Amino acid sequence: MSTETSTPQRIAVGDVEIIRVVEWQGPFAPAADLVPQSAPQMWQDGGTLLAPDHYEPARGLAVMALQTWVVRSAGLTVLVDTGIGNGRERPESPDFHQRQSDLLGDLARAGIRPQDVDVVVNTHFHADHVGGNTTGQAEEWVPAFPNARYLLPAADDHHFGPGGGYGGGRSPDDRLMYEDSIAPVHRAGQARLWDGTLRIDARLTLESAPGHTPGSGVLQVASRGERAVFTGDLLHNPVQILHPSCNSCFCMDPVQAAASRRRILERAADEGELVIPAHFAGPGAVRVHRRGGAFGFDPAV
Repeated sequence: MSTETSTPQRIAVGDVEIIRVVEWQGPFAPAADLVPQSAPQMWQDGGTLLAPDHYEPARGLAVMALQTWVVRSAGLTVLVDTGIGNGRERPESPDFHQRQSDLLGDLARAGIRPQDVDVVVNTHFHADHVGGNTTGQAEEWVPAFPNARYLLPAADDHHFGPGGGYGGGRSPDDRLMYEDSIAPVHRAGQARLWDGTLRIDARLTLESAPGHTPGSGVLQVASRGERAVFTGDLLHNPVQILHPSCNSCFCMDPVQAAASRRRILERAADEGELVIPAHFAGPGAVRVHRRGGAFGFDPAV
């Protein structure tokens, strides 16, 4: 398995090519706020595993990335999550409100046109994972990738959609997110809901891993004896590899999220899967290994 450090970053997993498209990377939030169950000592004990790529000790800030991953497999071009998007109304989320990103430009610089995308995978329905699904403006949103199937977790579609009361009325941003980033995909007939497992092709398989959201999932890659797993937001920061019982502040079902996290980490360690979370900064991916009864990791460089 090889990783190129040029821009954009490219990773090979057997015959599958993975391209990293970074929207933003840097200090994001107080570590104690992002992972409320964590203690300051956990971050300090992480040493150079966490700092400086994932933790800024001087200010106690977690370092994160907003990014999309492109997966090319046997002629298919697949996007894994689509970032925040442009001009979205997110009044409860100042970091996301009316943000201007350039996903389509970033993809073009990586040699990918909107019409080239065959599949869009949303690991879950949070605003920073679905915003690039559509393009346009106010009430005129249309799918950004006209030829793509959008694979949407059914449990999230119910929870965050009108059938579930737009997130059960938890947040006005949930309604706005669904209406500008998910509903237009349904109206265009490009949505496919899934649950449990879904085989995309011989190398790519979606698998439910609920807890962060009701329908959150992971994407497994297997080719020529090499493996990787896109974990979405099961992991926001590698401190959660060292302490897998610690959830992020965004996990909706903490008990279920921790169980899903541990299951995916155990498999990654046992089967040698490259772990590719949605928000890891630095190299963006890690190799997990067992460390006694716990886990350790090495940057995938």
